[in-house]
Amino acid sequence: MNCKAGVLLAGLMLSLWSAGRSLALPAKSLVHKVGVMQRSFVPPEPYDWRGAKTHALLTTIWYPTEKTAVEQSQWIGSADNPFASAGKAAPDAPIVAAPEKLPLILLSHGTGASSLMMAWLGTALASHGFMAAAVNHPGNNALEDYTLQGFSLWWERATDESKVLDALLADATLGSHIDARRVGAAGFSLGGYTVIELAGGIGDIARYQEFCKSPKADGMCKEPLEFPGISAKATELARNDATFQSALAEGEKSHRDSRIRAMFAMAPALGPAFDPASLGKIAAPVQIVAGSDDKVVPIESSAKFFAAHIPGAQLTIMQSVGHYTFLATCDQLGRTSRPELCLDNAGILRDDIHQQTANLAWHFFEANLP
Repeated sequence: MNCKAGVLLAGLMLSLWSAGRSLALPAKSLVHKVGVMQRSFVPPEPYDWRGAKTHALLTTIWYPTEKTAVEQSQWIGSADNPFASAGKAAPDAPIVAAPEKLPLILLSHGTGASSLMMAWLGTALASHGFMAAAVNHPGNNALEDYTLQGFSLWWERATDESKVLDALLADATLGSHIDARRVGAAGFSLGGYTVIELAGGIGDIARYQEFCKSPKADGMCKEPLEFPGISAKATELARNDATFQSALAEGEKSHRDSRIRAMFAMAPALGPAFDPASLGKIAAPVQIVAGSDDKVVPIESSAKFFAAHIPGAQLTIMQSVGHYTFLATCDQLGRTSRPELCLDNAGILRDDIHQQTANLAWHFFEANLP
């Protein structure tokens, strides 16, 4: 083993050991009621909406509210027959008066999902004194038709997060409550990719394509359930559409946002797309959480790859946990209509995994956003 490989292995072993200890951190009793509100942010044009019909960044914000607030069950889909739970929160309740300034965590959903799929984490963070904001990424969310650009121009999600941060800081109601020195980001799957882009990693679609043509290709090379045939369609568009060609070139640039100081990535995707040199330059603290039984984004090529190349990254591997366990907890409609998204391995209770992950997250952000 050469010296460099030895250093990487030692760093990964230390990361695994540290993360294992962090699972045993004490849970904190809920200290705040949770409020929730919605915003529709429109960044200055021109903006790459990736073919989406909605030209706005629809954002859900959770935050600590006063003890007198009345929390209500929130749902993904119809309250009469919901797809999944979005936790409990008090709609449009006032933001807690003290502390005057709150740390902010930007949230990024997985491919084809929505902001409310992050509600389990957003509400948990809010109950512990954070403001959390999740955006629906244009062309890549379940609120409207998917677009080829929304599923192909991965790095534009990082731009969405930066624009949402701009808008939150300028918001007449929310801005004065945000501590701009204490901003972090968390994301699941392609959202995990997003927060690593925000940290300074550079994902290159050509690297991903080379990986998927190689003997190392794994489950990550399968086309997404939400967009079958995407590879051929994207290849054709790249050949014939000048606008798409120009958009692809943006992927070669850094999307680092230095205002975001700590990153929490759950089952982060597309490890092989990243230039290891760019990962090696990441200075922000990074915590990675993934499931050992993740067949959609196998941990060897992504979670462990990121942990090995990002300096100081901590890695937690949850045994027998699959990829979609990090989605919202499904109701009967979700379990029957989309079992591949909603049903977990035998013995795995999704709410328990959410609680453990949220516990890791708030400890991580509390330590790294002092």
